Amino acid sequence: MNLTPEQSQQYRDEGYLILPALIHGEKLAHYKRILDELVANAESMQISQGGYHLQPDAAGYPVPGRLFKVQGLCCVDERMLELAKEPAIVERVADLIGPRLHMFGSKFFPMLPRGGTSTGWHQDNHYFGTNSDEVVSCGIYLEDADHSNGCLSLLPRSHQSAELVEHAAGAGILAHGSWTEVNEAEALLAECPGGTVILFSANLLHGAGTNNSERSRYSTAWHYIKAEMDLEMFPFGKYDDRHDMEN
Repeated sequence: MNLTPEQSQQYRDEGYLILPALIHGEKLAHYKRILDELVANAESMQISQGGYHLQPDAAGYPVPGRLFKVQGLCCVDERMLELAKEPAIVERVADLIGPRLHMFGSKFFPMLPRGGTSTGWHQDNHYFGTNSDEVVSCGIYLEDADHSNGCLSLLPRSHQSAELVEHAAGAGILAHGSWTEVNEAEALLAECPGGTVILFSANLLHGAGTNNSERSRYSTAWHYIKAEMDLEMFPFGKYDDRHDMEN
């Protein structure tokens, strides 16, 4: 389950690594069933609550019953910690930053049909108060992802300077965060089958389009760091959604 030297070098050079259909079969079906439950739980909600965030409309107001994301996914449903601890993922991340790992910032984006969104262009480290290249972001696509349903877009090599670019507060359907602009002609569309794991530097510019299809595009996202890394905003033992991958 280790990375090849070529894969490790690609991650260093390009800032990302795509591992197609790494999670598959009954494991993939198991995790998708859990996420189906979370989507169903939100259908009766009128307001965002308990980690569940409803989809913003064009004016930035929540749409009742339509799930946008679950923040703190592994706290809302501890069964999803099993996915974060999957050896096929953790052992590959360990090849990049070392064997003792913590995970933090777990999220679920259902990207529901006909208008589902997740993020604009950004760097994850913008939100973490660091520019460390030892923060590995992990996106897991539990359903087939392509341009029509808002697959991940990456800007290869944009991590190399380790500089954090300026972000501005979003509005409307992107009112939940701060984003930046890129030359999208240089972007890579990460179209991939369900079960694909994408590892990328938290300094890498990335984003996702709108789901204009008739199918969902379930994905989870979180971040791996060395266990000893001191993140002021995400301290181990005080921030509930930071987890030791050995326990």
